[in-house]
Amino acid sequence: MQIDILTKQDLEEFRIKLLEDIKTMIGGQTEQPAKWLKSYQVKNLLKISPNTLQKLRLDGTLKPTKIGGIHYYNYNEIMNVLNGDTKVK
Repeated sequence: MQIDILTKQDLEEFRIKLLEDIKTMIGGQTEQPAKWLKSYQVKNLLKISPNTLQKLRLDGTLKPTKIGGIHYYNYNEIMNVLNGDTKVK
């Protein structure tokens, strides 16, 4: 029977590796947003009310695609508007 002795240095290295792995797992999930967002997702992302989202839709700031009664918004177009483009092309 073999006995392995753990040192404080071994535990510290394990802690650092574990934290890096957790950060990688969490970071991978949040880095790639969906290409198309539903209205509730856009409202949560922009922290706006349903009326404000409707106003942005009506004045042409955001242009959704409507499929089966559900509005879908392109994530890249939303980011362009946030970065200074006043209207979606």
